Formats: sequence, structure tokens, C-alpha cells
Amino acid sequence: MTRMRFIAPLLAALAAPVLAQDIKLPPTITATAYDTGTSGFNIAVAIGKALKDKHGADLRVLPAGNDVARLNPLRAGRAQISAMGIGLYFAQEAVLEFGVREWGPQPLQMMLGANACNGVGFAVAKDTGVKRLKELKGKRVGIVVGSPALNQNAFAYLAFAGLSTADVRLVEFSSFGAMWKGLINNDADAAIASTITGTARELETSPRGLVWMTTPHDDKEGWARMHKIAPYFSPHTATCGAGGLTPRTGLQMPTYAYPMFIAYANQDPDLVYNITKAMLVHYPLYKDAAPGADGLSADKQTLSWVVPHHAGAVRALKEAGVWKAEHEAHNQKILQRQSVLIEAWTAFMKAPPADKEAFHVGWMAARKAALVKAGMDPVFE
Repeated sequence: MTRMRFIAPLLAALAAPVLAQDIKLPPTITATAYDTGTSGFNIAVAIGKALKDKHGADLRVLPAGNDVARLNPLRAGRAQISAMGIGLYFAQEAVLEFGVREWGPQPLQMMLGANACNGVGFAVAKDTGVKRLKELKGKRVGIVVGSPALNQNAFAYLAFAGLSTADVRLVEFSSFGAMWKGLINNDADAAIASTITGTARELETSPRGLVWMTTPHDDKEGWARMHKIAPYFSPHTATCGAGGLTPRTGLQMPTYAYPMFIAYANQDPDLVYNITKAMLVHYPLYKDAAPGADGLSADKQTLSWVVPHHAGAVRALKEAGVWKAEHEAHNQKILQRQSVLIEAWTAFMKAPPADKEAFHVGWMAARKAALVKAGMDPVFE
């Protein structure tokens, strides 16, 4: 028994270099992410350093202020992967900013998602005196043009408190970074962000200060209202980030994995496999390099979610020992959902209304009919 205790770690140590040597990466990989300074951007850069140090591969990270801008380079083939937020779900579903003739259902698929100690927070400037969500009535809430991920999350927080967009003053910004600068400069009072994003730290140390809104787990009615807007949210206790969040002072709020590294379904499976594998194998090298990066380990992955996993990622997750039969069965159901949506879009686009509003109404009706016929929940009415 004693001998085996020494042999096992030795075998593991010998196996690690072999795994790393098996990884084949191109000289350059291009990824998109939120603006510079955000947690998603910082995590991508940290991963890039590990890939450079171990494989000589350059990970170019292109900052983009909204979901549309993040996906455009992928759709055009100028980038291979993206560190996305929940906007990837709206793109898959072809709703909100993606329910327009220029977009439609996007076959996006997961690689890995960061499930860490942070939460999806709704920050309010402390100098407003607001302490609870319902006190936001009449306040200025920042939203970002072309970013349904950010905006829908903010609206879901309002819904939790029984508020709607009519109860607040919406202030539009061109990007996530611009919105948070607006919050610091007193052009807005509240905005959405991960609790560990660098911009939240900036607000915290500014004269305005920061306070996070909480969504108590035991408020069932509040959560029901929130889930009507954001069915992808899960109850969570955030224990890290700006505003003094620690394991001792954690706040109850919603979450989902962020960032989520994704690729289009038609992206080369071998490339996706090797990038995903590299992220798993070299996890120890970057897990402490950026807040939230520790959530990318194999054992922290959400493997049955609202967006499917890419075949290349599935291969890497199987090798990591975490992908099971139940995950494959669920994945096939979500892949079928993507097919139903794409088929419905193709049929609808054969004779689409020219009027923008008629187009929206027509597509949402066609979308719902196709999903209901397939026995699937339309979610968005």
C-alpha cells in the first residue's frame, strides 16, 4: 500500500507531459471577448499566456463591447472562438437583437464555462442610497446597445422586485465599458456585471461607491418572475469580488457560467478539441492568474445546459473523465432544438415581411409554432 502511494503520483507526473505533447495548436488562434479589463477578457489573456508558454501558440484576444460585435468575427471566420456571456443563448434562440433578418438562429456550441465564486451582479452606486431592488424605481439603469446578455439580465433583476423597464429610466451606452464609465461619471445609477470584473472595482473605489443588489433564495415569487425573463439563471451565493464579497460576507444572487468559451458548430472539431484539451491540461498554470479562472476546471463544468457542447469539446471532456451518458443524451436534445430553430428560420425567410415590426411578430410566431410542434418550450413568447 505504501509503495502504491508513491507510484501513483509518479505515474500522474509522467503522464502530464505526454498529455501536453499530444496537443496540437496552430501558431495563432483568435478569440473575441468583452472589453479590456473585464473578467472575461482577463481570463482569456491568462489562458493565452499558458498556451504561449507551453505550445508557442499566440491567442489574439479581440475586445468587443456587445454580443453582436463579439460574434461577427466568428461568423465571418476571422476568429475561431469567443469568451461569451449569456448572449450566446439569445443568439441560439434568435431572439432580442438576434431575432432580425441579419442574424437568425446561430448554431453556437460550448467548449468550457467558468463556474467560480463570483455572481452575475446588479451594481448600484452607493451614493444613491438604494439598498434593495425595489428602491430602484425612478433610478437610471444602464443598458448596452446590441447586448441582450447585459440588458436581459438587468431586466430580470428588475422583475425579481416586481419592477419593469417602465419603472426606471433606461440610459443607453455603446459598450459595456462605456456603461460602467457612465456609472462612475454619474450618467447612470445601476448596471449589470460579474462581481469580479475590473470595472466593478473601479466603481467601488470611486467617490460614488458600490452596493450589490441581492435576490434571496427563499423569495420564490421573485425567482419565478426572474425566470420568466432569464430561465438560464440559477440561485447562487457570490463570495468573491468588489464590494467586500468574501466567503463570510457572501450575497445571494443569480449566476451562470462566465465566461463561456464557445465556437460555431462548423468549427474544426480537431481545433476545438485541442484548444479545450489545452485549457484542461494547463489549468494549473492560469487558474490563479485572473479572478474567476479557477472555475474552468473539468469538475466545475455544467454539462447539461441550455446550449449544447461542441463535438471537439465533448471529446476532451470524455478524456477528462467527466462526460457521461446522461450528458450526451441531454446534448442531443439541445442539438435537436438548434436544428428545429434553423429549419423554422429557413422556412420563414422564404417570404419574410419587409416591415421590421411585422418581421419580428412573424418570426416569433413561426419560432413558437415550430418549437411547440417539436414538443419544446418556446421560452420567449
